[in-house]
Amino acid sequence: MAAAVVVHGPDSEGGRRVVARGRILGTAYNVFDVLSFLEEVGLNPATVRLDDADLIDWRGGGAWEWAPGSGT
Repeated sequence: MAAAVVVHGPDSEGGRRVVARGRILGTAYNVFDVLSFLEEVGLNPATVRLDDADLIDWRGGGAWEWAPGSGT
């Protein structure tokens, strides 16, 4: 089963596109942005585990990788 949320690798400015079930939620520049996007789609950020691979597919680096261009 594919993860419900995909966080793509950092772009040249360090932003990571966040997609939930095929819907682009926006560009995150840190973990707090990702948690805000998850809240927008009905998830409770207080209970989300960032290492839950069934929920989040971190591409081009994990939750703590935000260096510009490092995920491309």
